Amino acid sequence: MSEEIIAVRERGLGRLTLNRPQARHALTTVMCSTCITAPLDWKDDPTVEAVLIDHAGERGFCAGGDIRMLAESGAADGRLAREFFFIEYRLNHLLFSYPKPVVAVMDGITMGGGVGLSAPARYRLATERTTFAMPETGIGLFPDVGGGWFLPRLPGRIGLWLALTGARIKAADCLRAGLATHYVPSERLPELKAALARNLQDIEGLLAQFHVDPGPAPVDAHRAELDAAFGGSSVEAIVAALEAGSDWARAQAEALKTKSPQTLKVAFRQLALGLAAPDFAANMAMEYRIGARVVQRHDFLEGVRAVIVDKDNAPRWDPATLEGVGEDLLDAIFAPLPADQEWSPLERTPQ
Repeated sequence: MSEEIIAVRERGLGRLTLNRPQARHALTTVMCSTCITAPLDWKDDPTVEAVLIDHAGERGFCAGGDIRMLAESGAADGRLAREFFFIEYRLNHLLFSYPKPVVAVMDGITMGGGVGLSAPARYRLATERTTFAMPETGIGLFPDVGGGWFLPRLPGRIGLWLALTGARIKAADCLRAGLATHYVPSERLPELKAALARNLQDIEGLLAQFHVDPGPAPVDAHRAELDAAFGGSSVEAIVAALEAGSDWARAQAEALKTKSPQTLKVAFRQLALGLAAPDFAANMAMEYRIGARVVQRHDFLEGVRAVIVDKDNAPRWDPATLEGVGEDLLDAIFAPLPADQEWSPLERTPQ
């Protein structure tokens, strides 16, 4: 069996390659641990000047985390799920605070855990095959891996729109939102990676040579209405504004009606708190509290059953309505954990 993470050095470039194509490179606990070990080794190595994160094969960058494992653990004592989140979030924080340039190649599917690998990178390359999404509200989870930090800092209300609807966007929208820094045709990626290994003195200049215009961003056509509707003071207010809007807006409202009401309200609060967080580590501590709890709640187990196991796409959410998700339930999900169970970063690093 081939290694699920290939960590190699190519001259001054440390390269992490996701190598689990049969699962679209969905992350496991062991994969996250390996992704931590190599960059830590490279961090203080003066011969390593930058890190590249990419994937093997053509099935997409990373489809997320090992959802089946999380659900199986959540249905039991939740220990393995909490271990996964703890290590994955340490990886997210390591990449966010990494002192050397990190280049992430978002070629193909980039969702959930894949966003956690790419969003912290200094350089994020999209291709014509890129499909970006945070689809967690559809399975009763929440847009984690730093979503509370990155999403509310996108232009206008694009981040909240992505978090609540799980909308899938392509390269031009990724560039417009700042989720990607460059657009490179996939056929040129081998040439670009080889050039990177040869020339790390001017990464920005090199990427600029390979960057091309991806064309107009579809989200631009709806920005004014999107920002107005998703600027509502509650999820209920957002739905009401969308229902009174254009065909596009009403389609967003219909999408929201298929999502977990609990998760919609969790994500709404998560992004508000993430925007106010003093640093990335504080955001990740908040997200770990949420993850440690929702992974064992009904909506996540039911969402996985409906979407991934039985595939009937007919989840029975509980509470079934937005009105049924009270502040007391949200307070319990966001509450601090016992001191010995809280999340912590690998080490204190400048934010």
